[in-house]
Amino acid sequence: MEKLSLFFTKIKELNFWQRLFSWGKVRILSYEALEEFANLKREIDQQRTATDQLNNSLTRLETEKKGLEKALEEIHLQQERKETKIEDLNLKIAELKDKVSRYESIEEERKKDYEKKIAQLTQAREDLDADRNRLNDDRRREQEEEYERMKRQWSEHEKDTEQHIRRICQENVITYIDEYPHRGKPDNAIEISGELIIFDAKSPANDNFSNFPTYIKNQTKNLEKYAKQKDVKKDIFLVIPSNTVSLISQFTYNMGNYNVFIITKDALEPVILSLKKIEDYEFAEQLSPEERDNICRVIGKFTHTTKRKIQIDQFFANQFIELLVKCGNDLPEDILNSVIEFEKAEVLNPTTERRNKTILTKDLKEKNESINAEATHRKIEIPGNFDDVKKLK
Repeated sequence: MEKLSLFFTKIKELNFWQRLFSWGKVRILSYEALEEFANLKREIDQQRTATDQLNNSLTRLETEKKGLEKALEEIHLQQERKETKIEDLNLKIAELKDKVSRYESIEEERKKDYEKKIAQLTQAREDLDADRNRLNDDRRREQEEEYERMKRQWSEHEKDTEQHIRRICQENVITYIDEYPHRGKPDNAIEISGELIIFDAKSPANDNFSNFPTYIKNQTKNLEKYAKQKDVKKDIFLVIPSNTVSLISQFTYNMGNYNVFIITKDALEPVILSLKKIEDYEFAEQLSPEERDNICRVIGKFTHTTKRKIQIDQFFANQFIELLVKCGNDLPEDILNSVIEFEKAEVLNPTTERRNKTILTKDLKEKNESINAEATHRKIEIPGNFDDVKKLK
């Protein structure tokens, strides 16, 4: 700025003679002034640029200030809402504390009542345990007594079975075999229709009940020595105590050449009486050949008629099933629905069979004659025998 001021001062004071003789100095000074002017211009441009930047920064800062002021207002609003919410929460906390206080009071009462009931329950359980122990002792004692009674019964089972069979034979005029005619001697043997029927008494030998079924099964194999003997019936009976039935799962053994039946002493009488019925059928040996043929003819006719009746029933059952299928497939839907409704309304009540009422052949013949008469009146052809049924197809 100094050179420029000096240059302008020098120009204003320059006279004619100085223009002629000192112009070189003025020109040098002008260069220096020009350079200083250029520097000054650059500084002014730089300051103008800095000023623009400052203005821009100021504008940005004002914008940021407004944003911060707005954010501050939002923070104040949020703070107010939080304070309001805190007040609400404080009220709820106060209410909850009041509820907790009441709950704790109720819970304390419940706890006292619970402890009281637990004490009562404990006492009741102790009483129950005492009663259970007493009952267990009584039950154990009863079981021991029952077991002792059962062992006595098992030890006396063979003798009781023999006495029972002897009494049945005496009351029903059946021969009891005292001297068994073959090798070996079963516990009991009786004679019916010339055959020896064996009744062997078996009972558990020790406290291990689980072995009893195996023991019985093994005994069935040992009975083969009797089954091979002459005049001995191939049906052999093992008599077990009544209180061991629950241990047995199989009561019949087919041993090939003979059969073994497991029975109790209570079943001896009906079994022996059933076997004695065989004697009632010995009259068949006294029938004449003609009488035998008549009996066989009747039984054969009955057997054939029964089989033909079953065949005919099966034939018509198949026809009826086919007819029902055709009804479902061929009838229009509205007609089929009407048929179903009428079917629901129909009821068939065949004659009820009553106990102790004999179905008389005379009644059946009269009913059959009535049906034939009705069919004749309605001009319905009735086949004379079952073979004529095919002709009606």
